[in-house]
Parts: sequence; structure tokens; C-alpha cells
Amino acid sequence: MSRRAFVRTACALALAALVPAFAQDAYPNKPIRLVVPFPPAGGTDVLSRAIAHAIQLNTKWTIVVDNKPGAGGNIGLDAAAKSAPDGYTIAMGQTANLAVNPALYSSMPYDPLKDFAPIALVSSQPLILVVNTGSAFKTLKDLVDAAKASPGKINMASSSNGTIGHIGGELFQRRAGIKMTHVPYKGAGAAVTDLMGNSVDCFFGNSQAVGGLVNGGKLRALAVTSPRRLANYPDVPTVAELGYPGFEAATWSGLLAPAGTPKAVIDRLNAEANKALGTEAMKQKLAEDGSTPLGGTPEQFAAFIKSEHAKWGTAVRDAGIKLD
Repeated sequence: MSRRAFVRTACALALAALVPAFAQDAYPNKPIRLVVPFPPAGGTDVLSRAIAHAIQLNTKWTIVVDNKPGAGGNIGLDAAAKSAPDGYTIAMGQTANLAVNPALYSSMPYDPLKDFAPIALVSSQPLILVVNTGSAFKTLKDLVDAAKASPGKINMASSSNGTIGHIGGELFQRRAGIKMTHVPYKGAGAAVTDLMGNSVDCFFGNSQAVGGLVNGGKLRALAVTSPRRLANYPDVPTVAELGYPGFEAATWSGLLAPAGTPKAVIDRLNAEANKALGTEAMKQKLAEDGSTPLGGTPEQFAAFIKSEHAKWGTAVRDAGIKLD
């Protein structure tokens, strides 16, 4: 090989090596789609839009929220899992569709442990058991006593089959020895609307979905499912302190990408998610919602999903809950 040919070849190889780095530095060069597997106005949607906004403020990226509700979040996450693993489709996963649903359904359209590249945990929040302010149920004991007196007569709403609001409610019924009729909705917004309209009797919702209405006097909070009372609702007792020690149910959320998304892209998204969670505006937003910011590495999120998958799977199977 001549010296000129050698130099030309060497330059070509060096340029080829630089292209991936250049492409990585240019990411993203078009809008990123954030799939939210629940309808607008619910807790997952509010959280997703909040962190998308925080990331956009820090980076000037364009993040477009795409609501794809249905089947307890399975439809939206399935769409995300089957998207191109190029960093331009991400999703907001949560306890229900990553840890609970695999035990509820005999078959799943995706494998939560294999079909996603975890990006970062975002936050966790307990549930608040609420009723209409005009309800005869002033306390948790009132609700339990009524349910015991008339099994199946009390209607318990949830934002969807398989959500923590659903499973947490089912587990509480077993713990309290009562039976309520489960009424699933396609999102927290619709459930809350019917609760306020007296079409259903109670709802286990996260603070993002019901907190503002509790503060505004439009819903009455009977109990929270956290180990300790929430700072924002110091007068609302925990389920545990009302006679059910050890009872706890919380939902968590985190950002995911399709499996196979380049690690450099995952790391960039992770860095921006953690940066967003560290902003005062995001901290204040989460605190107002009764949420705890989480963050961390993709590897930590992957390990967390695996442990939660085992934990909730055992709880669902032990409770004998199936949806098909």
C-alpha cells in the first residue's frame, strides 16, 4: 500500500470512529416522544408533564407527551416497547404496569424485565383513601362497618385494573375482612369525576390525582397508605394506625426506553432526569403532591424493578387476584 493510500485509509477510519461520537453529541436532533400509559389529568400524566417540562427548561429539548391509556397501562407500555430503540421514544412506567400486571394477567404483551432499558426512577407516592364530602363515611371505621353490614354494596373506584389503587384496595379489603365492588376506570380523572358525582363511594388515589380536591374541600380523606402521616395532610391518619398495623401501599414511577437503546443515550437521559429532579421547582412540585423524588442510576432502577416485580407478584398471588 502506498503512503498516500495508507494516509487516506487511516483518515477514513478516524472519521468513521468520530461519526458515532458526533451523532451522540447531536442527540437529540428531533422531538422526543414520552408515552404516558394513562389518560390526561391523572397522577401519572401530571408527573410526566412536570418532569418533561423540567428537562425541557434545562436542555431546550422538545418532549411531546403521548397519552396511550388502557389495560392498566399495558397498551401504552407495549407501544413503547415496540418502538425503535433510538432514544426518541421513552415512556413513564410505574408499579402497576411493571410489577403488578405480570401477576394479574395470564399473558402480557411485553416482558417488563427484558423489553425495556430503565432510565431513572422519578418518584414514589402513597395513596389517599377519599370519599365525597357529602358521604356518610366520616372515618375509615364508618366505611368498614358499612361494607361489613352490606357486602358488595360499597363501590370502590380505581383508575384502572391492576393499578396500585386497585390492588391496594383489594389487599385492604382482605385485611379488613370486607367486600366492596370494584369499579375500574380509564384513568384517575374519570374516577374522581364519578366520585364527586356520587356514582361511586370511595377511591384509593395518589395525591397528584386527589390532593388538590382534598385541600379544596371537595373530597374527604379518610386515611393514607404510607407508614407515617404525610406532611401535607398531618390530620389524615394512616391505615396502619387505624387498626391495620404494617399496612402500606405506594406507587412509584420511572422513565424507560425500549430495550436496545444505546447506553450513551440512556446515560444522557438519566443525567437530565436526575438534574431535573434536583431543581427547586421539581422538588416543590413533588412535595406539593406528597411525592418523594428518587432518581439514581439506570442500573439501580433495573434492580428496583426486579425486586418490585417479585414483591408485588407475591402479594397478588397470595391474595388470589386475577383479571383474566
